[in-house]
Amino acid sequence: MNSCDYLPKVDLTINAGQVTDTLCRFIHDEIGRAGFQRAVLGLSGGVDSSVVVYLAARALKPENVLAVTMPYKTSSEAAGRDSRTVIEILGVQTIDVPITEQIDAYFKRFPDASQMRLANKCARERMTVLYDQSAVFEGLVVGTSNKSEVLLGYGTQYGDTASAINPLGNLYKTQLYQLAEHLGVPEEIRKKPPTADLWPGQTDEGELGFSYAEVDRLLVLMIDRRQQREAMIEAGFASELIDRVSDMIRRNEFKSRTPMVARLG
Repeated sequence: MNSCDYLPKVDLTINAGQVTDTLCRFIHDEIGRAGFQRAVLGLSGGVDSSVVVYLAARALKPENVLAVTMPYKTSSEAAGRDSRTVIEILGVQTIDVPITEQIDAYFKRFPDASQMRLANKCARERMTVLYDQSAVFEGLVVGTSNKSEVLLGYGTQYGDTASAINPLGNLYKTQLYQLAEHLGVPEEIRKKPPTADLWPGQTDEGELGFSYAEVDRLLVLMIDRRQQREAMIEAGFASELIDRVSDMIRRNEFKSRTPMVARLG
């Protein structure tokens, strides 16, 4: 039996054309409202950042979009190749800013640092590069985090989750693939396993321990429909998965909030 056969019939289908129009207007209007005409974003060669580059190029014209590639020494060749493909297809402006030297210089002081510390440092270094380049390019930093990642806290605070605007924040990962196909994102990007390229061989679903196809349907029931735990179990979801996802949402909620400010008086 297919691993997804037991899943409840949750319809994650989107009208990709309508969503494209809405998100292009969002990018154009929000950047204009802030007094800018340009966008800056990090391009990793993955489906999320590729979709945002496609949207931004439509919304603002390619010459007003700066796609920044920021490889670390362990970044895959496929990531660089796929990023170059998107840049060549769309004709957006680009700059390559490797981050190996500054990351390695920092960790010379902390040679026993964990893999996760290194990954988080890389994510935050990339965001500092984007904000610096946004000052030069005179554009706003556009985020690439989808709704699945935001809800699960699968991202680095003030790293890949930081941005001025985020067009993908209300789209689940599985919906993103529909949008990518509609936009014409190359098949090799749409078909490869989702990965943040944190270390060689790393994949999102391997690190999370479940598939996006599974968790997105659970998140619809849990967040969008506010179903009780018993109803989700009756729908076919394992209690262990429900508890794990609920715990991830609770523990990582702080990542999606603005800093809490103490009230006085």
